[in-house]
Amino acid sequence: MARILICDDEKDIVNALKIYLSDSDYEIFEAYNGKEALKIVEENDIDLILLDVMMPVMDGITAMARIREDHNMPIILLTAKSEDTDKVLGLNVGADDYITKPFNPLEVSARINSQLRRYLKLGSNVVKSETIAIGSIELDDKAKQVYVDGEEVSLTPKEYEILKFLMMDPGKVFSPKQIYSEVWKEKPYGCDNTVAVHIRHLREKIEIDPAQPRYIKVIFGQGYKFEGGQK
Repeated sequence: MARILICDDEKDIVNALKIYLSDSDYEIFEAYNGKEALKIVEENDIDLILLDVMMPVMDGITAMARIREDHNMPIILLTAKSEDTDKVLGLNVGADDYITKPFNPLEVSARINSQLRRYLKLGSNVVKSETIAIGSIELDDKAKQVYVDGEEVSLTPKEYEILKFLMMDPGKVFSPKQIYSEVWKEKPYGCDNTVAVHIRHLREKIEIDPAQPRYIKVIFGQGYKFEGGQK
């Protein structure tokens, strides 16, 4: 079942598109501005997006540029006849197609089917890279494996999640409470020692010299960060 995100600030348009697509085997997600669309894309495996251009909070062009940083699913812009400049800009930024309002239901269905056929059946369904590589550390999130200098290292689930969390935002400092909340999914009461122990064990497995770490560094009084391997 293909998963389609419809994003438009006009609820009547979202409802109309849902009706147009009701006879097809789609799972429909709804958003009413670009910020909501980004959240849905990050939390779900979306196969195609119908994206309005003019929206409050975050417009469609901005949202699409953000989505294209990590995702490759087809994006069809929803535009008004007067938005020719936005159509051109959208295609340059990364849109695959556009549909002009008011919609022809047959055209909507045909455009979606065409894009999904290419994306799902012709080998273009690489949604985003599932590998993070920084310095000599490579994390394969699909296989849940970590390599140091090409050699696989064995991490516990919590060590893996800590490493992934830090590598996803290199250079940013996270407090023990932030790390604990993200990895343990619990309220961070008395978590500092727990996080410190796991960080120590993680360093022993990925650092050449755990006493002088190149990757996971402590910022005293603030927390931990992942760096690019500079000494």
